[in-house]
Amino acid sequence: MIARQNTNSGPQDSLFRRIATVLVVTVSLYPKSNYMNKVIFSLIFSIGFTIIGSTQAYEGTVEYNKKKQDAFMIDYSYSPQAVENALLQKMDKLGYKPKEEKGFLNKDKGFKVYKGAYVTEANDQRLDYILKVEPKSRKNQDESVLYMIIQKDGVNARAGFNADETSKIKLFLKNLKPDVEAADLELQIKNQQEVIAKAEKKLRDLRDDQQSLEKKLEENKVQQDNTQKDIESQKQSLGVLIGKRKTD
Repeated sequence: MIARQNTNSGPQDSLFRRIATVLVVTVSLYPKSNYMNKVIFSLIFSIGFTIIGSTQAYEGTVEYNKKKQDAFMIDYSYSPQAVENALLQKMDKLGYKPKEEKGFLNKDKGFKVYKGAYVTEANDQRLDYILKVEPKSRKNQDESVLYMIIQKDGVNARAGFNADETSKIKLFLKNLKPDVEAADLELQIKNQQEVIAKAEKKLRDLRDDQQSLEKKLEENKVQQDNTQKDIESQKQSLGVLIGKRKTD
């Protein structure tokens, strides 16, 4: 269904190579300093992992409206629910509500369509934003991929964007990460509240059971006392009857 095509490695690798070059040259100036060499190579790896590991948008294709569409894409290390909540909240703040593709037989199910949206962080024009969030894989449900198709007058607008416009759109997706983190935190808070509410209900039920048992125990003790009194009364009656026996 999806053909991914990462186009962001160039700028990142270029920056990393420039930094690494500077540090390697520095190493050459201190060839006999093992401590300095260890520090510098640690910096190279640290910077490299930071740059490579950062969230970056890229381009690819996704099937929509019965054909493959050019799309902007980005991966997040958060659940689809967190990403979708962040996206909905972002668009809601801009004053837009989605039209959602639904229906069991609808292959476009799950896409959210924002017609004529004016999202200045992404583009200066009014465009149609068609968005979908999915788990990154069946095995990995805690990471997500967001697809963004942009159309103008019903036609995919990707080919018409210049380099600056393309970068701006990708930056918009990258800058969603704090919103996604906030949405994920809210989900964690909600889940924890539900765990606590469930535990509190269990405690209430146990206390109710205890009160019910205590009430039954009290009733049982009263019944025991009454039964004991009845036994004593019946024994007295038995004694009177036995005393009436005729003895020869």
